[in-house]
Amino acid sequence: AYLVHILDKYSPKPKEVLASPKKVYIADTGLIKSLALTSSEDRGRIMENIVFLEFARRRAIDPALELYYWRDYQDREVDFVVKRGPRVEALVQATYAAEMDEIDKREVRSLLKGRELMRTGELQVITWDLDAIEEVQGNTISYIPLWRWLLDS
Repeated sequence: AYLVHILDKYSPKPKEVLASPKKVYIADTGLIKSLALTSSEDRGRIMENIVFLEFARRRAIDPALELYYWRDYQDREVDFVVKRGPRVEALVQATYAAEMDEIDKREVRSLLKGRELMRTGELQVITWDLDAIEEVQGNTISYIPLWRWLLDS
């Protein structure tokens, strides 16, 4: 019934992709909201789900677009690895943050580690209301408000 969507872990090894744990996203965010409390952590999960649904919509329009998540053995995680063909185009985090000081440092560390291992990709953090660009260790990280990212084509 397409109630849930499954997201595979990124790996250059197909066997590892099949054997790795999957992330699950709900097709109707209203279901999440009806079951969730109103804490910022739950808002962050809902926001991540919304970002996934938009990526799924974009993937339906452009079948060459592939979507994964990435996690290493130290539990550093990148919410979305956007790939087209053999090239990773972007590493994307989704977080419910409205100010720079609300961004969890682990979000940035995970992006930097993911970029180091994949050696490519634009670094983006989709936020609730923060619009900024930051240079960290020679890498440019774009902070984009959710509403603006959703309006991007």
